Amino acid sequence: MTGLPPPSKKKMGLVIDLDTCVGCHACAVSCKEWNAGGFAAPLTDEQPYGKDPTGVWFNRVHSYEVAATEPGSCGSAAPLPAMTLHFPRSCLHCEEPACVTVCPTGASFKRAEDGIVLVDEDKCIGCKLCSWACPYGAREYSPVEGVMKKCTLCIDRIYNENLEEAERQPACVQACPTRARHFGDLGDPESKVSKLVAERGGLDLLPQLGYQPVNKYLPPRPRRAGEAQPAAPQAPAETLDTAALSPLLRWVDRVLSR
Repeated sequence: MTGLPPPSKKKMGLVIDLDTCVGCHACAVSCKEWNAGGFAAPLTDEQPYGKDPTGVWFNRVHSYEVAATEPGSCGSAAPLPAMTLHFPRSCLHCEEPACVTVCPTGASFKRAEDGIVLVDEDKCIGCKLCSWACPYGAREYSPVEGVMKKCTLCIDRIYNENLEEAERQPACVQACPTRARHFGDLGDPESKVSKLVAERGGLDLLPQLGYQPVNKYLPPRPRRAGEAQPAAPQAPAETLDTAALSPLLRWVDRVLSR
C-alpha cells in the first residue's frame, strides 16, 4: 500500500461558502472545461444526451431542501429557517487520505510540498479501491481509459508562471460569480483563507472519520425566520364629490358606477 509523506507546512486547498453559493454550476462547468485539456485530460463523456449518460466531473453541486434548525445546528449559534442549501463536492485533499493509503500501486499519492492529492494515471490499474475508501465520493472512474481521476486543484494553473498572478487559481474559483469559493494556503494562519475560516467558523466535512480534510466549508449565516409583521394601517377611503365635476366627468362616473 502507499505511504504518506510527513505533514507539510503548506496546505493548499479550497474554502467554500455555503451561505453565498447559489448552485449555478459555474464551478463544475469551468472545471470540466479546463481539465478536459489540462493535467488530467481527457475528461470523457459517453452518451451525454442519451438515457444512460456517463462522464467524469471533478466538481459536482448538490442541492438540498433543509428544514428549519435549532441553535447549534450547522455550526450556527442562531436558529436557521427552512432554506435551499447548495453543496459543492470535490476532493478535500485530506491530511490523512484513505484513498492514498489503500492504493496498491502508488498511483494515488499526496505531494509533500503542498499537500495536494493526485493520481498518476500511468500507475493506475483501475481497481477502484481508492473510490471505495473515499467517504466523500470525490473519486471519478473513467471507463474509457480504465483509470481513476480526481480534482487536482488545477496544479497546471496555480503554478503556471505564464499566467497573470490573478489567474493562478483553480478554474472553479476563477469562475464563481458569487465569490463563494476561495483558494489559498490553509497551513498559514495568516493567509486570507485561514483568517476567513477563523472568522466564519469554517467546518471540516465528517471530522469524526479522522481524515482531516484540508478544504473547509463556511456554514450559512443566521437568517431571520420571517415572522409575520403587523399590517400597516389603511388610509381612509376617499369620497368623490360628483357635484364638483364637469358634466362630462359626471356622465363617465355614472357609466362606470353601473
